[in-house]
Amino acid sequence: QVQLAESGGGLVQPGGSLRLSCVGSGTLFRINTMGWYRQAPGLQRELVAAIGSGGSTNYADSVKGRFTISRDNAKNTVHLQMNSLQPEDTAVYYCNADGSTWQGFRLIEFTSWGQGTQVTVSS
Repeated sequence: QVQLAESGGGLVQPGGSLRLSCVGSGTLFRINTMGWYRQAPGLQRELVAAIGSGGSTNYADSVKGRFTISRDNAKNTVHLQMNSLQPEDTAVYYCNADGSTWQGFRLIEFTSWGQGTQVTVSS
């Protein structure tokens, strides 16, 4: 099994910054893509940013130029630096990862989600 644990959410004023972190644990063999999604009340979960194992990135248009995703492959971690936060960024942010993990002596594919961390942008 693969577990993802997020940290770094909280309350921040408009224009402020937060840094989210997510660490993967378990019988990992390889993590391919790591990413951050968010879900605001009454809305569908949406992709915020994703990063491949080689460092290629993908961002939602709404966060380009404000958010930066990075990862440390050796530590199975992914970070999301969020700057110039706005009230519309308020949501629960979820870490996501996919890759391969050991099940006994077999390698199987996995997709895992973290529990989510609340980000609230308000004055």
